[in-house]
Amino acid sequence: MPSNRPQTVPAHKFVLTALAGASLVGTIAACAPSSASTVQAGGGTQPTTAPTAAASKGTSGSHAYRDGTYSADGHYTSPNGPETVGVTLTLQSGVVTDVQITEHPTSANTRLFQNHFASGIKDVVVGKKLDDIKVGIVSGSSLTGQGFNDAVSAIKGEAS
Repeated sequence: MPSNRPQTVPAHKFVLTALAGASLVGTIAACAPSSASTVQAGGGTQPTTAPTAAASKGTSGSHAYRDGTYSADGHYTSPNGPETVGVTLTLQSGVVTDVQITEHPTSANTRLFQNHFASGIKDVVVGKKLDDIKVGIVSGSSLTGQGFNDAVSAIKGEAS
């Protein structure tokens, strides 16, 4: 005769079930439409905010930026310590039409990664609205993007 008592599940089976469930949820979330997208540049990927319909039309969610060329230094921390990367963006109607990177490495390793970043950043940001730019890994460089994002924040303030 079946018992109405709850069954005890060994902890290791619960953990495996929870992990499988989380994996399934992650898979479903990855397949679901979202406002975030992944951009590939030089074999790397990074999250970026995709433009919404409102932002692409220049309505709510986007700012008006003055046309021109703007420069700022972005700061980040690498395993070697504090680093700086120079960023120059040319804007037209709030869209990036050109980007230049000025490398300020403190070590040979930083020089290598800033150089990789500089070689792939145009493919990631040219043609994008300034408000839609937030980079991560570019051409295998994961930390330089933090400095780039820092510089873009300063440029947004200058171009407003």
